[in-house]
Amino acid sequence: MSVMIYHNNRCSTSRAVLDIIREAGIEPIINDYMKTPPSHEEMLALLLAMDMSPRQLLRTKERVYLSLNLDDEKKTDREIIDAMLAHPELIERPIVVTEKGIKVCRPKTRVLELL
Repeated sequence: MSVMIYHNNRCSTSRAVLDIIREAGIEPIINDYMKTPPSHEEMLALLLAMDMSPRQLLRTKERVYLSLNLDDEKKTDREIIDAMLAHPELIERPIVVTEKGIKVCRPKTRVLELL
């Protein structure tokens, strides 16, 4: 089974999900999206596959969230995506991709649905 994780090593949940994948005997493709954010097209494809709006994938507890006025409900989807790509810490994590689907794995046990 092919598994890819959009991973942030500084996030305990992301590290825990990576451990669960490895404990299942799978060595995933690790996408360190903090260093290499997805393209705009990749982000749109992820959102579509997860049936999520950009706002639903937005981390609201990051400092940059308020500094960019992302709490303004008038922000367009394009503006939110652009902010997430410019500041990848705003992307909720971890996102796991398998042939069974794509999900934000919060709580960490949600990854089991994809393995």
